[in-house]
Amino acid sequence: MDLKKIRKSIIGFLSWFGLTTCSLIVRIMPASFLYCFADCVSFLACRFAAKQKRIALESLSFAFGEEKTAFELEQIAKDCFTIMAKSAVELMFFFDKPSILKKRVTLVGRENLDSALAKGCGVVLVSAHFGNFPLLLGRLAVEGYIAGGIMKPMHDAGVERIFLEKRKKFGVKTIYSQPRNACVNNTIQALRNNELVFIPIDQNFGTGGVFVNFFGRKAATAAGPVVFAQRTGAALLPCFIVRQPNDTHKIIFEPAVKLEEGKDSRDTVLINVQKLTNIIEAYIRRYPAEWGWIHRRWKSQPG
Repeated sequence: MDLKKIRKSIIGFLSWFGLTTCSLIVRIMPASFLYCFADCVSFLACRFAAKQKRIALESLSFAFGEEKTAFELEQIAKDCFTIMAKSAVELMFFFDKPSILKKRVTLVGRENLDSALAKGCGVVLVSAHFGNFPLLLGRLAVEGYIAGGIMKPMHDAGVERIFLEKRKKFGVKTIYSQPRNACVNNTIQALRNNELVFIPIDQNFGTGGVFVNFFGRKAATAAGPVVFAQRTGAALLPCFIVRQPNDTHKIIFEPAVKLEEGKDSRDTVLINVQKLTNIIEAYIRRYPAEWGWIHRRWKSQPG
């Protein structure tokens, strides 16, 4: 008897059951109770997800060092869990209510998006696991944009199916990161169809990425957006969804980033990935609790 497989199956079932139960509760819940429920989820997560909280505090220490006190880092970690809980219940609630989603999420800098699309080569929406980023794609789909995102499948297949169905319901395309060749081909085809492709580049990319500075430390970073822009002529458009004090959201489209040529192809990739990473870091510094600190961003190091 393989105890690891049994344990994995039990955890998978509990994850699916918990998500399904929460989804049903949120679906029938009045909007006025939504964030009270999220606060309860956050309270439990802070107390039972000890490993994730430890990783968050380690990541915050790496990023801010002596810039912030231990109390400030603890508060950011706590707020991060609260925002993740709010984001989860919002996904369950708004993805069944597109009309409400349209009222709760506004677009800022839309002219930058439309100008980039007008060139006809597609748009790479460069972003991060920042704020309620799945809502960003849902909101664009509601607005009539053809949008999809490169996504890594969740570890649990049952949970992944739930979110895949929600994305399909909204008309959001899913481009899985594996197998790699299929991911590359599907992304290029979408860009050539003048579609939007959301690519977050804020997570550890192991040996497959390039090393750039992120909060003063080298971080392995995906070069995909720059490579796709080189191959297709697609615009590189940084965009972020930012939670407001009243729990509405703003999707901010920055001006397109122009590719800067280096001394060779690899240097060109490195220069432009660093430019995009600098923009992501600036947003995280401005809204630190919006980023997913429970990820070991600096795990891979050069050499």
